[in-house]
Amino acid sequence: MTVPDGTEPGAAPLVYPEALRQDITESIHGHQVADPYRWLEDADSVPTRQWLKAEDELYAAYRARVPGRDTLAARLTELLAAGEVGPPVWRGDRQFFSRREPGQEHAVVYTADASGAERVLIDPIAIDPTGSTTLDSWRPDWDGRLLAYQLSQGGREESELRVMDVATGENVDGPIDRCRYTSVGWLPGGEAFYYSRRLPPEAVPPGEAQFHRRVYLHRVGAPADDDTLILGDGMEKTNYYSVEVSPDGRWLVITASAGTAPRNDVWIADLTMCPAAAPDLLVMQEGVDAQAWPRAGRDGRFYVFTDRGAPRGRIMITDPADPAFPEYASWQDLISEDPESVLQDLAVLDGPGLGEPVLLAARARHAISEITVHDLAFGERIGQVELPGLGTVTGLRERPEGGHEAWFSYTDYATPGVVLRYDAAEVSTHVWQRAPGAVAVPAVRVQQLPYPSADGTTIRMMVISADGTDSGTATAERGSDPVPATRPTILNGYGGFDISLTPAFSAAILAWVEAGGVYAVAGLRGGGEEGEEWHRDGMRERKQHVFDDFHAAAEKLIADGWTTAGQLTVWGGSNGGLLVGASMTQRPDLTAAVICSAPLLDMVRYERFGLGESWNDEYGTAADPTELGWLIAYSPYHHVQRGTRYPAVLFTIFDGDTRVDTMHARKMCAALQYATSSPPGERPVLLRTEAQVGHGARAVSRQVGLAADVLAFAAAQTGLRLS
Repeated sequence: MTVPDGTEPGAAPLVYPEALRQDITESIHGHQVADPYRWLEDADSVPTRQWLKAEDELYAAYRARVPGRDTLAARLTELLAAGEVGPPVWRGDRQFFSRREPGQEHAVVYTADASGAERVLIDPIAIDPTGSTTLDSWRPDWDGRLLAYQLSQGGREESELRVMDVATGENVDGPIDRCRYTSVGWLPGGEAFYYSRRLPPEAVPPGEAQFHRRVYLHRVGAPADDDTLILGDGMEKTNYYSVEVSPDGRWLVITASAGTAPRNDVWIADLTMCPAAAPDLLVMQEGVDAQAWPRAGRDGRFYVFTDRGAPRGRIMITDPADPAFPEYASWQDLISEDPESVLQDLAVLDGPGLGEPVLLAARARHAISEITVHDLAFGERIGQVELPGLGTVTGLRERPEGGHEAWFSYTDYATPGVVLRYDAAEVSTHVWQRAPGAVAVPAVRVQQLPYPSADGTTIRMMVISADGTDSGTATAERGSDPVPATRPTILNGYGGFDISLTPAFSAAILAWVEAGGVYAVAGLRGGGEEGEEWHRDGMRERKQHVFDDFHAAAEKLIADGWTTAGQLTVWGGSNGGLLVGASMTQRPDLTAAVICSAPLLDMVRYERFGLGESWNDEYGTAADPTELGWLIAYSPYHHVQRGTRYPAVLFTIFDGDTRVDTMHARKMCAALQYATSSPPGERPVLLRTEAQVGHGARAVSRQVGLAADVLAFAAAQTGLRLS
């Protein structure tokens, strides 16, 4: 027998730690804003540490009595033993790629020569056996002689950049600090590269050390403090920069976007006409509310991937011989916008083995990937690349010197990532490399269900359930049949920053479905599933649309008989944590449980912490009276009401998180524990804090531990019995 929360009987009752409620109310632009738990913003204060210790003990007591957690962990470990593999990056006959073997904690970067002989270049576990060091990015120079790579510790994403000699495996440069989120634009010969780096903390105002990036030219082996400043002085402090140099070394392309704003400025320079240390940057796009990502083609033209005048994306071309180059007046359509799919990537295949060169365009049609083949000269569609199913394509790559082949990753809900090779000469697609581990994957059925949101907008949701047929298969459909019986269900969503939730192999989803549950993923506004208009229809003053879409998804699952409110868990992380925070405060009646991971929840003060100020184009800023009105209207922390029967809630936070400050979850947890009318033994409010890990990448064992805890909590609260 179990008690109402699904745990074993006879254990001591759960008691919430005492948390001081302060009488703090501020008048901000005419709004009276209460903040009773502001003291929990200081993670290092003695009262906060004491409260966190008590919350840790409370969660440990709960976790110890929840059945099935170890069973889930074992199954998750088995499924993650599938491993992973990434598409190759080619430098002549040498390739670079990543692969994670069964039992490995992190993916390892390899190189292979023309004979196929492999050699390890970067193994994060060899660097740090604790597993807390992560490889953030890597890029070889154009000759394949040097490899720039970035490491960070404890999940903090504070990348240090190093350069390795590929032949010897020895570092020849670095570490260079303050390189978070930088790209690397190698000049031919590997003697120098462009990159971005933050100014030192002592050179910027207090509290702004995460901002103030500049673009520099770095000479390999020279002190980073001697780098040449290229761009950034006097520009937006929240700017992120990308840098790219064409393989022939002629063209430098620099882009800048203010935080995560869905627009960028673009400059290019012809390095044959100016010194690399003083490039003559010409404006390609500036002050335009759109994105443009140009790349120099081997045919002399520029291919511009842009949503300018085309919210679902199009490919335009411009020729340096045009008198108006590089301005927009010189751009011409090559592949026009498709009204039903979103352009995501491109590759140009122009090798001597082809009669005519072609362009591959990767698209997503209602979050399902496809690749179309086009004549390169005029953009006419001439074919389509065959894919294994209804899934997701990423990492479309070609050889930088040209050729007739392209490589890309494919995955779906039942398929561990596989790298496929498309041969345009043979017009064929073959497996280049599979995930290395052999695992028994349960059969699942995937249905894409349309449903109306509150304003009538059609939203689409993927529903994954047990198929009941042979293992290792996925039956995918667009539509639904009658549902046999209600089941414990997890509903996941994100709805922000132009990020799309698309089919992908997930040990957590498969373990949940195999245990008898249903898993649903809603493609909400604010994401990128239907293009930039879709994104903007869920940001700023329209953010409520995202929450309405999510409420409607829950109602659809209940109305169609998939589940009931008493069997439904909602799960979201980061911006998705804001989503489920709004779900529990706006519609506490819809769900039995909430899993809220690394969330934003205090939308009045979010800009003061972490990277918050770089997101104010997405959400709005509390410094503006009108925009504060948008934020306060839904800010979950400010809508917690005493005496409400809230769902069970599990907050998961990570002490290395430098993106979303953990203060959000601390304050919201204390507020809910004070306010909820649900008994702790029935619908507990809990806080799970994890050390030495951050917002993003983590070791496999850390993935298993988090997913097992989360799924066991959801099962206990919704009645899913775990063997």
